[in-house]
Amino acid sequence: MAYQPIENYGIIGNMRTAALVSMNGSIDWLCFPFFDSPSVFAAILDDQKGGRFEINPREEGIRTKQFYWPETNVLVTRFLSPDGVGEVEDFMPVGLPPESPWHDRLVRRVKVTRGAVAFRMYCRPAFDYARTPHRTTIREQAAVFESAALSLGLASSVPLSREDHAVHGTFVLHEGEEAVFVLRLLQAGEASHRCPSNTDTEDVFEYTVNYWHRWLSK
Repeated sequence: MAYQPIENYGIIGNMRTAALVSMNGSIDWLCFPFFDSPSVFAAILDDQKGGRFEINPREEGIRTKQFYWPETNVLVTRFLSPDGVGEVEDFMPVGLPPESPWHDRLVRRVKVTRGAVAFRMYCRPAFDYARTPHRTTIREQAAVFESAALSLGLASSVPLSREDHAVHGTFVLHEGEEAVFVLRLLQAGEASHRCPSNTDTEDVFEYTVNYWHRWLSK
C-alpha cells in the first residue's frame, strides 16, 4: 500500500494518546497507552513493517470523505459506492476513571446507511517501532497480541482469522447494520475480552460525544 500524504489523516485521542486514521480507514500511527509509549501501529513510517489496523470496503475505486462528529473528536470516514454508503466511526472513550471497563480502549464502529457494503478488516500491530516480536492467538471472537512488554486484545463482532502475526476478517453489512471492533490494553495474564453489545457501544459513544461537548463549552 502506498504512503498517504499527511493531509489524508484525521486524528482521534483521549488526552493520553492519539491515533492517525487515513482516508482509506487505516490507523497508521498509535503509541499506546500514552503519547510517549512505543508505537504499536507505525505504517506512516514504514509501510511494510510498521503495522496498521485497517477497515475499508473490499470494492476498489470507492469515493471517501472524512469529517468529525460535530464539536467532538469522534472521526467518521465515509465510503460511497454505487451499491451503498458505509462508514467507520473511530473514537477513544475519554473522561473515564481508570477502573472503567472502557478505559484505554480504541473503538471502531462500522455502519451502512444505504444499500450494502462488503468490508475487510486487517490488524497487525508492530510493537516498539517494529523492533519487538509478538505472538498472535484467537480466542472465540477476540484476538490477543502478546509481546514482552505489552499485550493488546482485539474484540470483534465478526469472525476473525489469523495470518502469521496478523488477524483479518471479511463481512457484509446492509442498511442499518453495524459491526464493532474494540482494541484494548491487556494486563499481565489477563484473558481477552468479549465484544461489547451494540447498546453498550452506543452508550459509550454518547458519553464520549457529551464529554467533548462539555469540554469545548469551557
